[in-house]
Amino acid sequence: MVRSLWTAATGMNAQQTNVDTIANNLANVNTTGYKAQAAQFKSLLYQTLQTATTTANGDPKPTSSQVGLGVRNSSINSIFTQGSLLDSQSDTAFAIEGDGFFGIRTSNGDIQYTRNGDFTWATNGASGMVLTTQDGLPVVDTTGKAITLGNQYVTSKITITASGEICYPDAQNNPKPLGIKIGVYQFNNPGGLERSGDTLWKPTAASGAPLNESTNNNLQKSRVIQGYLEGSNVQVATEMVNLIVAQRAYEMNSKAITTTDEMMQTANNLKR
Repeated sequence: MVRSLWTAATGMNAQQTNVDTIANNLANVNTTGYKAQAAQFKSLLYQTLQTATTTANGDPKPTSSQVGLGVRNSSINSIFTQGSLLDSQSDTAFAIEGDGFFGIRTSNGDIQYTRNGDFTWATNGASGMVLTTQDGLPVVDTTGKAITLGNQYVTSKITITASGEICYPDAQNNPKPLGIKIGVYQFNNPGGLERSGDTLWKPTAASGAPLNESTNNNLQKSRVIQGYLEGSNVQVATEMVNLIVAQRAYEMNSKAITTTDEMMQTANNLKR
């Protein structure tokens, strides 16, 4: 089979994945805490047509003759740049300015991490209230426990300091810390985190273990800002340019298949 057919087919498959990634970025342009993705490519194995050798006259040939066999997607990387801070009317809207992540306890008991600080207070029966995500998953404090308050507190009066300390006004209406801090965590390699949907991330061996900002003095501390949410870091103009480039690359690979087909048809017609 003609090599160019398969080479161009790999290019079309790779560009289709690239378009899928760009489309997902554009679809999540308004998703709170979403981090854009970028498809990366690598060339496939090269076939050696002729190795470095000598000519018929004995002169050395310093280079070999190799032809590539196409391309494939090597990875889809997440881009962890800071998103824009968007004003919110909610008292339980929190944005992180820095490299930190909020800790969320999932239904199976594991702690996953997010930049989406769109939280709410949910009643927890007789034991009080718990700070949760919009899906009802509890937010954890610096010790990894769910943030729970008693029924005597009015949630609209609760404030959060820049360090994540939960405060409640005293008799003189001065905010006093309750001894509970929202857990903020960092990773040595955020790019190694595994997406689990709903802007949640799982730690992996590539990302390293989560680093608790409250207990690790070697980290540059993040700021928790109440009344704001971190918007998506997707740049629409950049994604549209990337989409045009991916579409043109797909068309060129399709043209290579068409050209190869025409060349094969011409060769088949030589017997006539």
